[in-house]
Amino acid sequence: MSEVTAQEHKQSKWSMVGKDPYTMPLEDIDLSHPGIWQANEFLPFLERLRNEEPIHYCKDSAVGPYWSVLKYNDIMQVETNPDVYSSEPTIGIVDTFEELTLPSFIAMDRPKHDEQRRIAQPVVAPANLKNLEVLIRERVGKILDGLPLEEEFDWVSSVSIELTTQMLATLFDFPFDDRYKLTYWSDMATSIPGGGLANSQQERLEAIQECLAYFTRLWNERVNAEPGFDLVSMLAHGEATRDMPPEEFLGNLLLLIVGGNDTTRNSISGGVVALNENPGEYEKLRNDHSLIPNMVSEIVRWQTPLAYMRRTATQDTDLSGTQIKAGDKVIMWYVSGNRDEEVIDRPNDFWIDRPNARHHLSFGFGIHRCMGNRLAEMQLRILWEEIVTRFNFVEVVGEPQRVYSSFIKGYTYLPVVLHGKD
Repeated sequence: MSEVTAQEHKQSKWSMVGKDPYTMPLEDIDLSHPGIWQANEFLPFLERLRNEEPIHYCKDSAVGPYWSVLKYNDIMQVETNPDVYSSEPTIGIVDTFEELTLPSFIAMDRPKHDEQRRIAQPVVAPANLKNLEVLIRERVGKILDGLPLEEEFDWVSSVSIELTTQMLATLFDFPFDDRYKLTYWSDMATSIPGGGLANSQQERLEAIQECLAYFTRLWNERVNAEPGFDLVSMLAHGEATRDMPPEEFLGNLLLLIVGGNDTTRNSISGGVVALNENPGEYEKLRNDHSLIPNMVSEIVRWQTPLAYMRRTATQDTDLSGTQIKAGDKVIMWYVSGNRDEEVIDRPNDFWIDRPNARHHLSFGFGIHRCMGNRLAEMQLRILWEEIVTRFNFVEVVGEPQRVYSSFIKGYTYLPVVLHGKD
């Protein structure tokens, strides 16, 4: 992508911002441009496609032609057929990002995917989550107790980023004082040059090379030590990962950093937004704290922190009567499947005591189901358990600012004021 300013991005000929999805021709709808996601204008586009053309072909876009899969059951069909719909070479909508298409197990098919994922899995196994719970609660308490009362501050940087960055540092056994580097690398890995954090592709590549150099040092320390119970040590000693070339190590690192950072942090912010937009649900929460575990699942559905995942068809195939050709790019819009009224009751309502609240697509399904989903849920649960014991209301006092991305569905800024218990 060429180096352009964020303003030029928004005025791009591809942008859908300010357009009415119901008056434009169906074939002109393009969900890939980040503008409507940052402007929070995407829902009517998804609704029209779900109702009128739930498997939609966009023949012309900044990222080339692609299929959009909009309905829950069709997404499940793609998700659970990895031999027909491949994760290689990438799960992003962009085919190549100049020098930055890195191998990682989320963008691999079986058997290599399974072998590499198995190495990292124990860090989020139930036994280790039990050990982490006390630490997370202690950290959450410290973060919340350090926040100002009755005074405006940014929830994203003070809570969402702080908690997830501390957690990442623990999982990697990363030097704690340097932990904000993890946030920076995560943001740079997913940013669009000129659309926010990275001003150019070169700046982005330099940040990612810095990430590789830092983690290579940690790898070299740990490969010569006894195996530890952190992700770097697991990768360094794992049979399927210890001989990885540098770009594959970097790809897996960025996968684990982004996976452990962006998703949880944007659900932490999204929960505050959802409760403020639905004051009746906030009142329900105040009156019954036992609803928190169920509410967490509803937050993850409602926010859908990763809007899509991409697959590539390995052969000509039929998807619900639509012919997909070998090599076609297929985008599963989780954010649309999570609003599919044929599968989810009252899908546009944020409903904290929703029956079957875990019945959502935000974590994916099949062999690529989110490895850290239980850890994400646990962090959100503990956070809200600690919030409701301390504060009567986390009040949003201004417009949230959203990420310039059609992939990461999140927030860069959320002004709030905390009100203490009466």
